[in-house]
Amino acid sequence: MYRKSAALFAEIQVFRSSMTSCRQLEIQFEDQNPQKWCHPLKEEAFAAFMGKENQTVHKVFDERSLFSPLLFGKFFDPSDAFPLWEFESDVLLSNLHSSGQRIVDWSQTDADYVLKAELPAGIGLGNNTIQVCIEGGKVLEISGQWRQHKDPKRKDWRSSHWWEHGYVRRLELPENSDWRKLEANVKNDLLLGIRIPKTYLDGDKPQAS
Repeated sequence: MYRKSAALFAEIQVFRSSMTSCRQLEIQFEDQNPQKWCHPLKEEAFAAFMGKENQTVHKVFDERSLFSPLLFGKFFDPSDAFPLWEFESDVLLSNLHSSGQRIVDWSQTDADYVLKAELPAGIGLGNNTIQVCIEGGKVLEISGQWRQHKDPKRKDWRSSHWWEHGYVRRLELPENSDWRKLEANVKNDLLLGIRIPKTYLDGDKPQAS
């Protein structure tokens, strides 16, 4: 079950100061499969998929989840890159904020872009199945599998109906993000934290106080 929002953010806010208890994720910078995500997830297909009696599916794609097409209040294919940091989280997630059910948050400071999310339990995150990839310096991709292919000879799960085997959230990187220095961590196999430093022209960098 998901933790209450207040308890979640109390833990997330200290993820930087408790790096020793976090598992750092390796960032991939090469696209190994140019055919991945070629099958878009449509609203009708998603409704039929969610109609199945599968508890893991409902946890992974719950409307509060980072990987849900319904996270932003209306349907949006998570395999399409979304300009997350162009919006305020309090506005875009206002329906979840009012009910105290938010488990995803993002923000920016003078120095960083930050994404924080509670990951769905029971999908093998402890086995390090979650992956973070940078595509061409323009897209941040977070993905993994909630179930494994039974036939190892089958093609990459991301090249077909990917939602039947995995999950993804693709986000547009802001133009001034220093994506080569992106850091990603998972705390207690539950809390995902991503920090992306900003780049500045010489005259634009904030002065230390």
